[in-house]
Amino acid sequence: MTLFRGLSAFPLTPTDAAGHVQVEALGRVLERIAAAGADSVGLLGSTGAYAYLTRPERRLAVEAAVDCLRGRTPLVVGVGALRTDEAVALARDAEEAGADGLLLAPMSYQPLTEGEVHRLVLDVAGAVGLPLCLYNNPGTTRFTFSPGLIAELAQVPGVAAVKMPLPGDGDVAGEIARLRGMVPPGFVIGHSGDWGAADALLAGSDAWFSVVAGLLPEPALRLTRAAQAGDAEEARRIDAAFAPLWSLFRQFGSFRIMYALADALGLGRWEPPRPLLPLGPEVRARLDKALDRIAALSPLTPAQGAS
Repeated sequence: MTLFRGLSAFPLTPTDAAGHVQVEALGRVLERIAAAGADSVGLLGSTGAYAYLTRPERRLAVEAAVDCLRGRTPLVVGVGALRTDEAVALARDAEEAGADGLLLAPMSYQPLTEGEVHRLVLDVAGAVGLPLCLYNNPGTTRFTFSPGLIAELAQVPGVAAVKMPLPGDGDVAGEIARLRGMVPPGFVIGHSGDWGAADALLAGSDAWFSVVAGLLPEPALRLTRAAQAGDAEEARRIDAAFAPLWSLFRQFGSFRIMYALADALGLGRWEPPRPLLPLGPEVRARLDKALDRIAALSPLTPAQGAS
C-alpha cells in the first residue's frame, strides 16, 4: 500500500461564519499542495475541522477537492463521527465522491472501549471498498489505540495504515520496531506531531501526516524527502528552520496557528469554528518571524522535489 506513505498534507477547511465550506478558497489551498508535489492530501482531518462540519458540508468539501485535484494527488478523507451510522454514511459519501482512502478517528462523548472501537472499524471498513487508515489521536479523542488493538485491526481487510502520535517517551524508533513486529508486511506506520516529524521519518516512519504541509507544502516536502533519503543533516537543518513555528504550535495548538498562518500568507482571513476564537495580534509578530526563518531556506531543487 503506497497511498498513505510519504508526505500527507492536512489543510484547513475554509468556511464562512455559518460553517459553509468556501469552495474557491479550499481550491486555492489544495492547488498549493498539488503544485508542490505532496504524496497525498488529508482532507477533513483535525486541522480540517471535520468534527465541526455537517455531513452535507463535508460531502461538499470532498467533491470540491476531487474536482480541484483531478487525480493529480491522492485524496484521503476523514470520516470520524460520534455515531457508527454517521461514520459509515460519511465513508460512503467519500467513496461516491471519488476519494482514494479514508481516515477514521474514534470520536466519542462517552469513553470508548477497545471492543467498541474494534466494532466501529469493522463496520466502516466493511461498508466501503476504500483503504482505511486508523487515526490514533488520544489528545483529541481521549482514546488510545493499544499496540495489540492495532495488530488486530491490521488484519481486517481494507485496514492499511495507522496514523500515530509521537510517543511520550520519545522512543519513536522503538515504537516503530515493536509495531512492525506485530502487523502484516506492508502495513503503513506513519506519524503526526509536526515538531517530531524529522525524528520520526529518520527513525523509519512511513509517513508524515503533516499539519504545516497544508499551507507550507514545499518546505515540508523538502524535509520529508531529505529524511526519506537518509540525509539526516539536511532534514535537521530544515527542521531547525521550522523550530520557531513548532514552538507556536506547541504553545497555542497547531489548529489555531494554522488560521493565523493562512492570514499571514495572504490566503484568507478565515476564523476557526466557534466556540474556538482566533488568536490575538500578539501572536502575529512571532509568526512573521517564524515565516522569515522558513523563507530563508534555499529554493527547492527538482532533485529534492522528486519522489
